[in-house]
Parts: sequence; C-alpha cells; structure tokens
Amino acid sequence: MFYYLDGKITHIEPHIAVVDVGGVGYLCRVSARTQSRLTVGQKGRLYTYLRVGEDIFELYGFADVEEKNVFELLTGVSGVGVKVALAILSAMNPDQCILAVLNGDEKALCAAQGVGKKLAQRLILELKDKFKKEYSNVTASDGFDFAAPEAGSGDKLTEARMAMQALGYTAAEAAAALRGIDMEALSLEQILKEALKKMMK
Repeated sequence: MFYYLDGKITHIEPHIAVVDVGGVGYLCRVSARTQSRLTVGQKGRLYTYLRVGEDIFELYGFADVEEKNVFELLTGVSGVGVKVALAILSAMNPDQCILAVLNGDEKALCAAQGVGKKLAQRLILELKDKFKKEYSNVTASDGFDFAAPEAGSGDKLTEARMAMQALGYTAAEAAAALRGIDMEALSLEQILKEALKKMMK
C-alpha cells in the first residue's frame, strides 16, 4: 500500500518516528539504526512495511530498502515477530545481520534483545540459503559504508565513534570496539575495519 513516506520528521521517541506528509502525521516503528539517521524538524524518507491484522494496523519505517528487505526476511522465520526483527536491526546493521547468518555467528545474533541461542540457530538454519541467494555480494571486507563524516567533526577517534554509531552501534559499544586501536598509525577506514572485526567476534 505504501512504498515510502517522504516528509518532515515531527516527533521521535525510542523506536518511533512521526513523518508529516501533506499535513498528516504517520507514526512509524523504527530500528535504532534508522532512528539515528532522523532529526526532528528536518526532511526524511522512510521505506515502509504495513502490518495488518485483527485490531492491528501498524507502519514500520526503514532508512533504506535493504533494511526493509532484511526485516521482511527476519519476520518470515518462525518465532521472529516484528519486535524481535527490529531488535536485531537495532543491534546490527543489515550487512552485519547477513554476515552473522552466513557465518553461523550465533553470538552476534544473540546480542539482540529477545534472541537466545535456539532462536539464533533457527535464524541461521532458515535464512542462510535465502541470504546466500539474495546477498551473495556481501563479504566480511565490504558491504559497509566507510564514508568520512563531515569536515570539522574532530579527531579520528571522534570521527570513528560517529561512523560506528551511524552503522547502528550505541555510543558505549563504539567506545568499547575502538578501545586499544592505534588511532595514529591507521587511517579512518582501517580503524573502522578493526573495530568491526572486534564487534563480530
């Protein structure tokens, strides 16, 4: 019914964003990753998924089509509802989710709220072949956006933290992943790659 909503962001709260389109405010449930890309008072676009059921009519919004597609694949797994799918996409970005499934990384999937070992195993079992078919181009060395932050954002540590948070990590997770990395010797891209390796262990 809706492919995307393009309008002014008028309200944000945990896992919720309201988009004003032509004077109508659409409430969308969003991941932490998508929410981090939105700013109240500025224009935003959310690709949408409409959940309809008995007494249910909910919109889910995503920063990009890839996140929406991964969300739909996740919710197709037995035992994974919309809340768990959003929790997974809040704990990791779509590429990290795909890599975790392809690599059989239960630990990475269990980092998401509501995902235990058995559910992580089910995700891997049911999605591995689907992800191989649809995302064969995603590897451990690519699939991430290492675009540099805007000029004037500070030293490399600050820039790396901002980039990690743009990828969906919390400030605490970013700080932990960057701890011990030689900021002077490495480029920003190398710093991010090292941090992401630590997060995937």
